[in-house]
Amino acid sequence: MHRIKLLVASISIIGCLSNCGSVEKSIEPPKQFEPTIESLQNYEAPEWFRDAKFGIYLHWGAYSVAERGEWYAKRLYEEGEKEYAHHVKTYGHPSEFGYKDFIPMWKAEKFDPDRLVKLFKRSGAKYFTPVAVHHDNFDLWNSKYHKWNAVNMGPKKDLIGMWKKAADENGLRWGVTTHLARSFSWFQKNKLADTKGPKKGVPYDGNNPEYQGLYHEYNDDMSSYYPDDPPDHWHESWKARLIDLIDNYDPDHMYFDGGLPFNDNEGKTGMEVIAHFYNQAMKRHGGKQEGFMCIKKNTNGAYFDGVSSLDLERTKADRLLDEPWQTDDTIGPWGYDAEAEYKSVNQVIDKLVDIVSKNGNLLLNVPIKADGTLDDRTEEILEGIGQWMDINGEAIYNTRPWKIFGEGTSAEPQGTWEDRAYAVQEYTGDDIRFTTKGENTMYVFALAYPEKELTVRCLSTRIPLFTKEIEKIELLGTDDEVSWNRDETGLHIDISGKKSGANAFVWKLTVQDIPMYSKRDQLKAK
Repeated sequence: MHRIKLLVASISIIGCLSNCGSVEKSIEPPKQFEPTIESLQNYEAPEWFRDAKFGIYLHWGAYSVAERGEWYAKRLYEEGEKEYAHHVKTYGHPSEFGYKDFIPMWKAEKFDPDRLVKLFKRSGAKYFTPVAVHHDNFDLWNSKYHKWNAVNMGPKKDLIGMWKKAADENGLRWGVTTHLARSFSWFQKNKLADTKGPKKGVPYDGNNPEYQGLYHEYNDDMSSYYPDDPPDHWHESWKARLIDLIDNYDPDHMYFDGGLPFNDNEGKTGMEVIAHFYNQAMKRHGGKQEGFMCIKKNTNGAYFDGVSSLDLERTKADRLLDEPWQTDDTIGPWGYDAEAEYKSVNQVIDKLVDIVSKNGNLLLNVPIKADGTLDDRTEEILEGIGQWMDINGEAIYNTRPWKIFGEGTSAEPQGTWEDRAYAVQEYTGDDIRFTTKGENTMYVFALAYPEKELTVRCLSTRIPLFTKEIEKIELLGTDDEVSWNRDETGLHIDISGKKSGANAFVWKLTVQDIPMYSKRDQLKAK
């Protein structure tokens, strides 16, 4: 068994030589980004993002009224699906009661952004990035170019402005996620009609010209992804609304739910918005590039390495990546669902630690109810994460990855995106992750408490990864002296003292020096 574990570590080392590290670009950002691949590839993730590691966001809209998740706006029109059946039984047929009718029901009457942002901060989040517009084509800000917005209708409040004010006052970095680009195709099923039953052939309410601004004009592209060939006015509407959002709400973080819109023009429209976002962020920060942008790869839309950071929805990297990246995930459903199951505090923390050890950040979604409150389970999870951060946050914030991300025997989830995204990852005391801070501090995480002792095999005296002297080892959260020894089989840490909590455990190693690993370092060494 020991030989197997050492082999896992060795494989990680070999893979790391070509696939991982902490790259520090020497390219200075231009004074003005242009909407071209070459110009946007001067982007690099800002230091605030690399230091923050953990953020919160949430999905909130008229769909929250039904308490059936954020895709309810589409699924209520899908004959034969459970959401359709629920809708007909609860609200009526979609030819008579459609998505538009949820908007006046959405009041946000108990919304207290200051209280919620304080809770997010207490959970350990360093940035807050709510959804500003989802696939439902309803803007949550005082939208200049779209009358279907939360100031004119529904809550009749500038929700994004209220969130921003609370984030600024509580010292969190502020951003927005945008999911609008696919709406033109995603929302087209509101134009259908039942194919059987008493309402056969009766058009759904999306066919009513009075509501076309919300529901879109008819298009036979009904995919759930970016429309393949939308009309020019959709390109322009998308771009104008996002630029309006950037100019009036000053985000330092932006996210597209996919690659660069749109499929038919190789991402040109998306590049125009990204360039504007970068330029506005630099303008606000005295010429310093402080805007963090992330998009997805291998989903929908165009993707070009280096024009932004990489986002991995619900999944995570299986190795240490050169460039900072982000996973967006959720404790349960994205939009509030009263019947949903939630992740445990331990599962969230384990995922956070694994992501941070691989040079990434976790942006964690929490479902919010239509009235603007969180349910008790969500608040308990956030408080639990915060309690862990109070003890172990120094091993997360302002850290950088080590030469390898970790070692262990638990396999990463395999298979399709759905298999990996919804897998429940369970770790053992053999699963170890690393972070570093400066030149003299290394943190060793055990994702479960070891049974007998903590053995870190890649820190053995015979593996040339760690050649400096260890001066002291501490278990974060305790004052007990930690006994340890190091030999050719690994670093052995005594665990007979008291535990520090109930989730991932962190030992702090003070050493003489820990050389940071990066491609730049390799070039210097040559």
